[in-house]
Amino acid sequence: MKRKIWSIFILVSVFCIALAGCSGNSTKEQASSESESDEKVTIKFHTHGNEASYNWKETIAAFEEKYPNIKVDLVILSEKGDTQEATKKLDLAAASGEQMDVLMFSDPASYAQRVSMGMVAPIDEFITEEGYKVTDEYKVDTQIDGKYYSLPGKFNPWYVLLNKDHLDAAGLEVPTDWTWDEFAEYAKAMTTDDHYGTYFHGPQNGGWMEFLKLALASEEEDTEFTTADGKSNLDHPLFKKTLELRVKMEKEDQSAVPYTDILSQKLHYRNQFFNQDASSILIGSWMNTELGGTEQFPLNFNVAVAPYPKNEKDATGGFTPVTTDFMAVAGTSEHKDAAYTFIRWYTTEGQIVQGKNIPSWSKVSEGDLAGIVDKILSGTVSPEKVDKDSLINVLTNAKSSKIISPVSYQAEIYKVINEEYEKLIFGEQDVEKTIEASQERVQGIIDSNK
Repeated sequence: MKRKIWSIFILVSVFCIALAGCSGNSTKEQASSESESDEKVTIKFHTHGNEASYNWKETIAAFEEKYPNIKVDLVILSEKGDTQEATKKLDLAAASGEQMDVLMFSDPASYAQRVSMGMVAPIDEFITEEGYKVTDEYKVDTQIDGKYYSLPGKFNPWYVLLNKDHLDAAGLEVPTDWTWDEFAEYAKAMTTDDHYGTYFHGPQNGGWMEFLKLALASEEEDTEFTTADGKSNLDHPLFKKTLELRVKMEKEDQSAVPYTDILSQKLHYRNQFFNQDASSILIGSWMNTELGGTEQFPLNFNVAVAPYPKNEKDATGGFTPVTTDFMAVAGTSEHKDAAYTFIRWYTTEGQIVQGKNIPSWSKVSEGDLAGIVDKILSGTVSPEKVDKDSLINVLTNAKSSKIISPVSYQAEIYKVINEEYEKLIFGEQDVEKTIEASQERVQGIIDSNK
């Protein structure tokens, strides 16, 4: 089975690179001829997103009304919205030579891998022709190796959810700009005999590794355990800072839920927060749809939202882990101009029309953003208990770091760092030994994969 899958990937790579090479030189001429003619074209849009989550009928209808010469043929790769199922079907469609024009990827790894395979076309010439800077237009920088292959759709930054009742009881204000040291002080102040000040949902079995990159993720660059050129980044002082923070909060301040409890009791961030066992959680803003409580997790307290902490008081704030949809033009598309027109519209005006997610587009007005937030919160049980102003403030000012293309052996690296962290938090080694052992083991993985 593995051999079959590998064969498919090789076939896709060769097929896409060959066709991309043939069409690359003629992209400008083709785009020009399409834009100068009234010829109607049909582009095929392959996506993991289902109708319930993405409101495609209304969204695509609005696009086709504005661009009557472009028809969008929607291909939903998973009715369940399963991204793994969708990715497999996308690869098979590419291998079979199916028409592809617009592609949507749900995570940096899938996106970067298919860029390297030649499945995705660069769009720099369209951006240059239109005359805008991606980092000014969008809050997510999708650049890979100096080129742009996609534009970002939704915007799901990480933030800090706070039990405002616990905050008030501790005499604390809702933070609008704070550091990791202040985050630790808040957690300690909110801790009582009945609950902890915060809860970290990772790492766990090589997953949820965001919780071992806390300080790294507050920066614009170098936010991964490996660098852009594939070297180890574990000698970065902010990796050490994260380890020291985790130890301090759990062992010294006793303000964070013990790691042993997380593993032995199989704790989850929703239960910890909504049951008021923890006063705060660091989590992604996919939680927007649950902030006002749900039938499964009712909200019996007031909620406020704070930005992802930064490292120093005078540092530029707002950087945080972000998830998005990467909207790309297929390398084999014969309608690249029309495909680009769609992804540019969808990642700007289209996000407002869709009304399902917070857009990555920086030009969203305060009124539009407030309207989207209202619509999202209206689907919860107790929207009145959410401090909407604090939520909008965080969503307005958050921004993503530069993407670092994942290495193919990233899961191995995550696993060994997780193992060394557990030795640290279980008291078997100190921070210095943890970094030393992690560096040695990660370097071994890197060397064996050269």
